[in-house]
Amino acid sequence: MLRIVVLGIVLMYICCTDLVFSQNLVKNPSFETYRHCPKRLGNFNDDVLFWSTPTLGSTDYFNGCSTTMGTPENFNGDQSADFGTGYAGFYAYAPKDYREYLQAELTQRLESGKTYRISFYVSLAERSDFAVKEFGVLFSKDSLGFTTKREISRGVRYKQRENRYHPLEIRNKDFFTNTKEWTLVQTDFVAKGWEKFLTLGNFKNNARTPLLKTKHSRKKGAYYYLDMVNVVSIEKMNKEGHWVSKDLVGLEAIQADTIHVFENVRFEFDRFRLLDREKTELRKIFQYLEEDANLKIYIYGHTDSVGSMAYNQELSIKRAKSVADYLILLGLPTDRILWEGYGGTRPISNNDTETGRSRNRRVEFKISKSK
Repeated sequence: MLRIVVLGIVLMYICCTDLVFSQNLVKNPSFETYRHCPKRLGNFNDDVLFWSTPTLGSTDYFNGCSTTMGTPENFNGDQSADFGTGYAGFYAYAPKDYREYLQAELTQRLESGKTYRISFYVSLAERSDFAVKEFGVLFSKDSLGFTTKREISRGVRYKQRENRYHPLEIRNKDFFTNTKEWTLVQTDFVAKGWEKFLTLGNFKNNARTPLLKTKHSRKKGAYYYLDMVNVVSIEKMNKEGHWVSKDLVGLEAIQADTIHVFENVRFEFDRFRLLDREKTELRKIFQYLEEDANLKIYIYGHTDSVGSMAYNQELSIKRAKSVADYLILLGLPTDRILWEGYGGTRPISNNDTETGRSRNRRVEFKISKSK
């Protein structure tokens, strides 16, 4: 399943600049870590670790561990969690200016003058009656806390007189109407230097919110699922060699139309999520693909022979997809990425030993010119 990418550019980059991404500053970015498996609506603030709700709006938490607030099926629709088993749900628009928000404390304050990228994935709930075409991002010096169920307007937030705010709007030319796929929303910005908290939602009232009516007629609002929130710094690298990141040194020419193995992407048994140390090689591949817009990458996931064929097939797809997701997160267009899984049907080593099984738990890739 391919994802759609929506890019709102606040800062434009010249063509001779490469981008290098650092560690995500958002703790629990895909809502996998929780205090309690969710059992009821509006309990996001109590259930999810490292996240909170800055108003009286009742943001929701969904996780596959729950029968009442589960994934993929829940009270507002059907959406799989592509980054594990959990995600958030909130109203970006509702009658009487009702709003819901999510707030997170970053692992460190942003550095003044440094460029960062904020990104997250959204999917419109199937039972929504409306769709919006923009999302708001509000960075602040201190945490927010307001006794309101309505939008966090400029007047509301300046009741905290000692706080400081850095608002962003990520607009799309079309409305966010996709109920099947996760849409990547992102923008780049220059930090003021005091930003420590992040809040997501719609900061406009109903009158100022552009809307698209969907096929429903219940007048319930625009409800979105949200997953995988990232705030990362972006460093510039001069192609002429004035500065080179150690992460990108040593990338040799890749033979086209040939199967290669990601040597540093080795999955433990039954695992499909990427570790931070495994992302270095993917950043190099992304850099390589950025050099030529005509290049496409094909990604193939594999497993060892332990487990049923059906389970291994699904696991191999998840492994390939996790690599594709990270390349998309770095900024590679989705129409340049294809992925599939082969389960344990194509081993490259003997499955009778742990060493052999470890080699088989791999992801391969092929780079080809667009035709």
